[in-house]
Amino acid sequence: MMRNPLTAIYLTCTLLTSCQFCNRQPTPYGPVPSEAQLAWQRMEINMFCHFGPNTFSGAEWGDGTESEDTFRPTALDCRQWVDVAIQSGMGGIILTAKHHDGFCLWPSAFSNHTIAQSTWNEGVGDVLKCFVDACRNRVKAGVYISPWDRNHPTYGTDRYNNVFDSMLQEVHTRYGPFFEQWFDGACGEGPNGKRQRYDWERYLHTMNKIAPNCIVFSDIGPGCRWVGNEQGEAGETCWSTLYTEGATPSDNKPAPAELETGHVPNSPLINHRSSLNWIPAECDVSIRPGWFWHPQEHPKTVDELMEIYYNSVGHNGLLLLNVPPDTSGRISAEDSSVLVAFRKERERIFDTDLARGAHATAKHIPGRRFRAQNVLDTAYHTYWAAPDKDARISIELDSVTDFDIIVIQEYIPLGQRVSMVNLALDEGDGVYPQTTSDFPLCTTVGYKRIIRHENGGHWHTNHLELHFTAHEPPVINRIAIYNSAK
Repeated sequence: MMRNPLTAIYLTCTLLTSCQFCNRQPTPYGPVPSEAQLAWQRMEINMFCHFGPNTFSGAEWGDGTESEDTFRPTALDCRQWVDVAIQSGMGGIILTAKHHDGFCLWPSAFSNHTIAQSTWNEGVGDVLKCFVDACRNRVKAGVYISPWDRNHPTYGTDRYNNVFDSMLQEVHTRYGPFFEQWFDGACGEGPNGKRQRYDWERYLHTMNKIAPNCIVFSDIGPGCRWVGNEQGEAGETCWSTLYTEGATPSDNKPAPAELETGHVPNSPLINHRSSLNWIPAECDVSIRPGWFWHPQEHPKTVDELMEIYYNSVGHNGLLLLNVPPDTSGRISAEDSSVLVAFRKERERIFDTDLARGAHATAKHIPGRRFRAQNVLDTAYHTYWAAPDKDARISIELDSVTDFDIIVIQEYIPLGQRVSMVNLALDEGDGVYPQTTSDFPLCTTVGYKRIIRHENGGHWHTNHLELHFTAHEPPVINRIAIYNSAK
């Protein structure tokens, strides 16, 4: 029996202090996503809708001389776009409100090349409003406004920067809020033969002022970055961090290969930590060969879309899949049926995590809050926090199991840390070659990494061990395994 009250108080305080220390969250490493960027990344797949005069002319890039009457949808139905997006498992849609031809899908006060000058809907139509109204309370709406304008007479002069900045304010204050603003870095000649020097600093200042929670896409962000190709593929190594000092979306930007991989936090390019920014990769690709709808083209197959998914979302990117409405103003039945089948295939493969009910063990920061078992639950804000940069976690399955897919997620609110993952399997009598030694599984992880067994094979074991190499002790949100052949 403890008779000294001072001793009791001391021990109680010690235990409370120890408990607080055990449950203290690890320190963030390097740049981390904002709340808006985290919500954006967790959307995983969004829809892009290229729609405008090119839909009717057959062009991919209009030259700005098209008559406003070229735009003439016969049965515009933005609600149908939203229906297709929801049925396909997408949470957001981005509309090309103004492409390079300069035609505005809203009656802009700053251009004479808009829907208001067309005879469609007797000159009082407003596609952007129809789109935003259709999205409201169902999916998130985003907008593409190209700075290149092959029609506007002021393009190529300082006055055009005033015009474009005014258009941004007009769209976002009249039709917003939008979850994403899509900028294209294209900078060609205008109707006067001149090229524009875009005032990116001004545009971004305006966006930050009027829509601070909107994710701004460009070649270098700042909200998210172009992935460096239009095949929907992030790099085998893909960091969500990027060095952007001295660059603009149209000049001095990183090479496409750099945009695919991002910049590793300890890169020699980085002179100081503040030079590195959290700018995750967005992987844009079209379901058809072209970006606008053309009657002679057909959509990709489900297998092709799954390959894109593995190389975008599965490589720490977000997939932006273009699905262009046709001349009626609706998404074609051919495209929508493929998209629904694409969702069903994802659900078939990823609905049953074969690691549910397993047991995970590893060294971790003291306290139950950051224990290894957290990687096997489905809660986003729980994770395993390893104590060392070189860390291992073992997963014991209930029985010998066949699987060909491993999914790993870092808890990115604390930064991206992992640079290499190796796998070790216990010896057994399975189909996969017996081994107890590490072999490379992948490099970076980030928000989500999906690893498939090479050559269509599979693993066969009841015990696997993952070996993480990281710049700082890894914080792993999820580990799951699946059998795509089931």
